[in-house]
Amino acid sequence: MRMAHHNNDMTVEMHMIARKACSAVAWGLFACTGLTAPSLAAESYPDRPPTWIVGYPAGGGSDFLARKVAQQLGSQLGQPVIIENKPGASTIIAAQAAARAPADGYTLFTADNGSLILNPALHSRLSYKAGDFAPVGLMARFPLLLVTDSAGPYATAAALIDAARKNPLLIQFASPGAGGPHHMAMELLKARADFQAEHIPYKGAAPAVQDVLAGRVPAMMLDTATAQPHIQAGKLRPLAVASASRLPIYPGVPTLKELGYDVEVYAWQGLVVPAATPPAIRERLASELQKSLENPRVKAALTEFGLEVTPSTPATMQRFIESETALWQALIQERGIRLEN
Repeated sequence: MRMAHHNNDMTVEMHMIARKACSAVAWGLFACTGLTAPSLAAESYPDRPPTWIVGYPAGGGSDFLARKVAQQLGSQLGQPVIIENKPGASTIIAAQAAARAPADGYTLFTADNGSLILNPALHSRLSYKAGDFAPVGLMARFPLLLVTDSAGPYATAAALIDAARKNPLLIQFASPGAGGPHHMAMELLKARADFQAEHIPYKGAAPAVQDVLAGRVPAMMLDTATAQPHIQAGKLRPLAVASASRLPIYPGVPTLKELGYDVEVYAWQGLVVPAATPPAIRERLASELQKSLENPRVKAALTEFGLEVTPSTPATMQRFIESETALWQALIQERGIRLEN
């Protein structure tokens, strides 16, 4: 029995020596080639299809943007990029899923004003934070329009604002959801133009637009992609644009700045990954994303849809996020706006 026990000890010891030797050889190979495990992963990336999480339903503007870019991005990466729609809770559901995903480059996330800036500022209890993500690059932005029912009494933005100043209970405004860029753009206009109006949130843009078209709610801020068909049909009247300059498709519509209100707001979107994603993979994604957005077919399709294409580096996106955070956090604190999950 003692001999058998001795032999077992020797066997275990030999296995341990062999494992250490193999480990040493492996690390020696890494050292000789200048590669580490993360860099080897980056060299072979992607070896399977990445998943791109979108916090909005299929068929909307955000979904359209992601699918157009993902198709081109996948062809450049040599692997298809799979779109996964996770709508609900003002993108909180999607952001939480992306933040908790492995940081290996196989989970991408459409981040926007809501997910990175407004949600953290508006919610005291949030299941993720903006720092859970690393920027890959900005993609595009939706210009916003102040619109009203074309059969309604307000022919200009000044007329609408004057009515709200004279009777704060008269004017209401709709939005696709509380805490989103459309809602907060109107809050900024209320602050800068010094008027009051009741916010009526809806579950999505479609029902909000329907109530404006029906005259049940006087006005709303609406992105150009959603507003365009209703304006072309003569059902919605654009009163002003919240962009820095007039839009080529609506040259007769003034900017809010022209009217004396310091408001420039967009519903913008960018691409992010979990923060611990290896730098080499982030750099590869950033480079390929810019190429995708500069592709003539992709750019033409996005522009025709009503988007302004805004490719950027990760560093530029990070600076933009910081400036946007400062703007919206100050407004939210000043107006005392809070939302709870």
